[in-house]
Amino acid sequence: MASLATPGEAVASDINEGYGSRGYRAYVLGSLLLVYIFNFIDRAILAVLNDPIKISLGLEDWHMGMIGGTAFALFYVTLGIPIARISETRSRKWIILAALTLWSLMTVFCGFATSFLMLFLLRVGVGIGEAGCTPPAQSMIADYFKPSSRATAVSIYALGVPLGAMFAGVAGGPINDYVTGQNVYNLMASMGLESLADSLNVVALEGWRIAFAAVGLPGLLLGFVLIFTLKEPPRGYTDPVSAQNKETAKLAEVLRILKSKPAYIHVVLGAAIASFVGYGIGHFVTAFLRRVHGLSLTEAAIYYSLVMGLFAAIGVFSSGWISDRISKRHPNALSWLPALGMSVSVPLYVIGFLVPELFIALIPLCAAALLHYFYLGPMYAVFGGVVDSRMRATSVAVALFVVNLVGLALGPPASGILSTTLKGLMLSTSDLGLSLEVCTAAVNLTEAQAAMCERTDAKGLQYAIVIFACLYLWASVHYLLAGRTLQRDMLSMPGKKD
Repeated sequence: MASLATPGEAVASDINEGYGSRGYRAYVLGSLLLVYIFNFIDRAILAVLNDPIKISLGLEDWHMGMIGGTAFALFYVTLGIPIARISETRSRKWIILAALTLWSLMTVFCGFATSFLMLFLLRVGVGIGEAGCTPPAQSMIADYFKPSSRATAVSIYALGVPLGAMFAGVAGGPINDYVTGQNVYNLMASMGLESLADSLNVVALEGWRIAFAAVGLPGLLLGFVLIFTLKEPPRGYTDPVSAQNKETAKLAEVLRILKSKPAYIHVVLGAAIASFVGYGIGHFVTAFLRRVHGLSLTEAAIYYSLVMGLFAAIGVFSSGWISDRISKRHPNALSWLPALGMSVSVPLYVIGFLVPELFIALIPLCAAALLHYFYLGPMYAVFGGVVDSRMRATSVAVALFVVNLVGLALGPPASGILSTTLKGLMLSTSDLGLSLEVCTAAVNLTEAQAAMCERTDAKGLQYAIVIFACLYLWASVHYLLAGRTLQRDMLSMPGKKD
């Protein structure tokens, strides 16, 4: 078991470079990235399996928005700050590993849900677990890496968002379409677990249920490995000497300091709006590709995950890498670079979601995904850079409380409600005597009525996504406003002494 390291330990490190050797820092960052990838796989898998779950449980888009957003965020946002406060004085490593174990188990259990309420409550459990990931992880990264390389480090960690969504699609789509309960039963029988397979009625499992178990179980294995290999760094190791060895700050003091940092406030607001848009769109993109472009779930997941997800990952890493390299000449890069990316992404998203030919649409959609994610790396750099090590986990948690309350809790339900509302309006103007209830029941429909239900289901979602994409312009304004006080508000950044 790795013990808590202290500043007085003899380590192969130079405080100007960061804690530990270069190789071990890379290992820690890679490990935390892997944890965050699993974090986002288990978060994003529901969006990939949206339509199969919707059909299986007889739900509407607004139900799926509630499960994907509100259920997950209910405790995810409220527990973030208390967990962060514990992280300021307790082992961040063990908090992360406990969280990883909990959310992985809850993801597996989601595969056994039989109703809207049951799946809702299990997603609440996933959210409780995932609340213990990012604040302590960001705090650890800040102690491992010096300020002048921190934007790159947190951008690498932030790759967990697009990579997690990518792997969720790569796993979820094909598993749903091609892995059957009989396949799983045969595998368990070959391992001598036939009686367990019988008791769980594995043969009857639908593909989406198997997918939840498939993405949840590896997280448990990862946690076991990290127990023996992940070391807790000395708290405040890379901070300026004047900021080290101070007493733990009280929550009221942290909030008072954060309130006095306009750059922090504007980045929080900009990130919250961007998150609202991103989660609202992302939760329904595979459904959009299925309904509008007629793809199978596997095809939709691969296009969304491998194609758009790859470009999103490039955007996340590039934002931090570019920021670290130009910040000495352009100190406000953490502000204007995200604003530029999100502004340019808006017309690209509008074109991409409206163009009827998929392969033409993918060009602007991929470019937009790359550019809009320019906000993510700089976001974390600002969250961790405006305070010292005594407050860093709390600073991140307070920001994520707002970002996820607005984005995760409200984004998917809002886009789902907008999609359902637009669908209802289109149905009400038709002369086929249709309504949402009639289309959902899908009983005794004529060919023309069934076609109208299918068409409005696609168009309602398409227009809802286009409307949402335009809100990135609002988010970009807040990032620009952050630039007015960014240099004053940042405690540590290129140009200041590490």
